[in-house]
Amino acid sequence: MTADRAELGRRVAYFRGVSRPRMTQQQLADRAGVALGTVRKIERGERAASGRMLETLADALGIDVPRLLGDATASCAVRDALPAISDAIAVYDIPTDGPVRPLSRLTSDVQQCTAARLAAQYKRIAHTAPDLLPELSRALHQADDADAERVAALLVSAYRSAGAAAYKYSAQDLSARLVELMRWAAARCGDPLIAAAVAYVRTEIFFAARAHRAGLAALETAIDRSPAPATPPTAAARGALHMRAAVIAARAGDATAARTHLGEAERLAGQAPEGLYGGTAFGPDSVRVHQVAVAVSLGGDHVGEALAMARAWKPPADMPAERRSGFYIELARAQLWAGRPGDAFESLTAARRIAPLHTREHPWVRHDVATLRRLRRSAAPALSAFAEWCHAI
Repeated sequence: MTADRAELGRRVAYFRGVSRPRMTQQQLADRAGVALGTVRKIERGERAASGRMLETLADALGIDVPRLLGDATASCAVRDALPAISDAIAVYDIPTDGPVRPLSRLTSDVQQCTAARLAAQYKRIAHTAPDLLPELSRALHQADDADAERVAALLVSAYRSAGAAAYKYSAQDLSARLVELMRWAAARCGDPLIAAAVAYVRTEIFFAARAHRAGLAALETAIDRSPAPATPPTAAARGALHMRAAVIAARAGDATAARTHLGEAERLAGQAPEGLYGGTAFGPDSVRVHQVAVAVSLGGDHVGEALAMARAWKPPADMPAERRSGFYIELARAQLWAGRPGDAFESLTAARRIAPLHTREHPWVRHDVATLRRLRRSAAPALSAFAEWCHAI
């Protein structure tokens, strides 16, 4: 047994013990998707851990690899991959030479990236995207007429996943470039539902720039251009745009527009059962999440609406992790403003448990945790550990 293995084992056991709620070895194994014997051997220092195993354990514990290793200066896997993603899209229209796997294999990889995005597993996207994006570009360049639209649709989804990782890690320029490439690829699909999905994602550019009124205008144009809501997929496409428009209208301080769009989203949710439509979750539960987001974005007297909603309803466990954690991040802000710091910390803890990477990189989380520490001059160890984890101190 080496000292490195022994130290790693001690740190795994420590972080498992201080998690909230405390995890057993079996629970850690289940969350990491590894055998119980593997966890036991690592904690006893009897087994080394590969880079992939370290990432898996860190994700399951809700921390990053540097903290698991006790190295605060180590790099972040997602940020380290962003330059490679940037290089990969630089030649989108003149792809480099290389292999192109069968379309079924490419489809599977893109689906896995989409699943990682919805689960807020950005490290998986960072690991896959630098090779997958150029390969998809080559596939589109080589595709015959029968396959070109299908490959273009795959590119839209892959760009969306890579853009999500860039956006969450504050690489706004790269995120905006990927959105523009989504638009470029969508134009080669000829599918109005894909165009609507791209318009939904494009709103991130306006959120990042705080150009809320311009973003609202862009969404309202996209709503007018979206297909008539005659089927569940078309109702979901338009409904998702209304959900997004409601939030950005609230950020702009336009309560009337926010309520109007939210009402349209709620009406359309009656035509589309909760589910994934073109990579976007939509349905009655998704609308409820956005009702809370709108109330928090409007602030002031509207905060009570968010708290009332949370008392009556919680997002179901099968909702995508990113959206579910976002609900608790929004709720924590409302609870903090309402003078309920204990409840706010519980909500942030719930968000972390659901989607650690999404929670840690969310700027509201850092701000709100820092506020909680100021309010509690003798901060509890759990709050201090949380603040260290999300870089709020």
